[in-house]
Amino acid sequence: MSMSKQILSAVSLASKQSSRSFASSHKIIRPKEPVRVTVTGAAGAIGYATLFRIASGQMLGPDQPVILQLLELTPALKALEGVVMELKDCAFPLLRGIVQTDSTQKAFEGADYALLIGAKPRGPGMERADLLKENAKIFAEQGKALNSYSNRNVRVVVVGNPANTNAMIASHHAPKIPSKQITAMTRLDHNRALAQLADKVHCKVSDIERFAIWGNHSLTQHPDISHCHINGRLAKEVIKDDAWVKDTFIPAVQTRGAAIIKARGASSAASAGSSAIDHMHDWMLGTNGKWISMAVCSDGSYNTDKGIWYSFPVVTRNGDYMIVPNLPCDDFTKERMEITRKELISERDAIAPLLK
Repeated sequence: MSMSKQILSAVSLASKQSSRSFASSHKIIRPKEPVRVTVTGAAGAIGYATLFRIASGQMLGPDQPVILQLLELTPALKALEGVVMELKDCAFPLLRGIVQTDSTQKAFEGADYALLIGAKPRGPGMERADLLKENAKIFAEQGKALNSYSNRNVRVVVVGNPANTNAMIASHHAPKIPSKQITAMTRLDHNRALAQLADKVHCKVSDIERFAIWGNHSLTQHPDISHCHINGRLAKEVIKDDAWVKDTFIPAVQTRGAAIIKARGASSAASAGSSAIDHMHDWMLGTNGKWISMAVCSDGSYNTDKGIWYSFPVVTRNGDYMIVPNLPCDDFTKERMEITRKELISERDAIAPLLK
């Protein structure tokens, strides 16, 4: 027998022995079935920042295969084709298929998860009421598609602004989907606040717990540190600067998006995409008792109106969430929570004729 044949024979024997040994000492774990993830506005900047991380397993875990169902407007299908080419070129082991379409039916068919990113941006001179009405049409159509074609257990995060009210619109048009399964993203505001607090006191963002965003994803949102802990100590005791909190920190979080646009000439796509990933990841895989911020259908907690999508501190487990209950709120926090509640009511009233 030649030397090369001897080597091949030895390798083959060793491989068989190793396989028998492994099988006898390890329980065989069956791979998970792929899940379908719908992403709207998939060729846009936020979609582009999001898709590769979903395909890599960063959203649903390193053992969960995915099929991406990507929705775009007809004029953007060519750009979407290029995005799909890149996704394929990454050779992600978890990516088991891609649907690229301008059909809401195809995009939402059998969806287990949906990231509703695509929305009409606010143009020059456009009033907020006009923006609400234009996006109401988009999210009404997508709500109907969720209702008709998606998995009944679908989990939805609305990213496109005005996100809270767009989530309400989508839910209204998806009566077969429990409202608790449709959420809006305030995780971007949450993450922005953690970063600013960490910079202020020179700690890691992971050192900060029990932080909350209340209300709307807008200038009226309230970033609340009144229950926050930094390395186990009350944040107020660590910061020791109430003026900074009220006059610098809160406005900086509220206006961070505009500051980024001013600095780079474009909106915060990468951080928005990252926060959408964080939102869905923590919702599905759990927070182990830690707080995150999510805009969810209000159950009346904290004197909010039932049926509006309001950001609360929540904890999550096994694809479910619970609003953190019975937190004492000081007068300043109550005042800020009331301002953002009123804005959400005004948004609801502005699009009320479209919800009939």
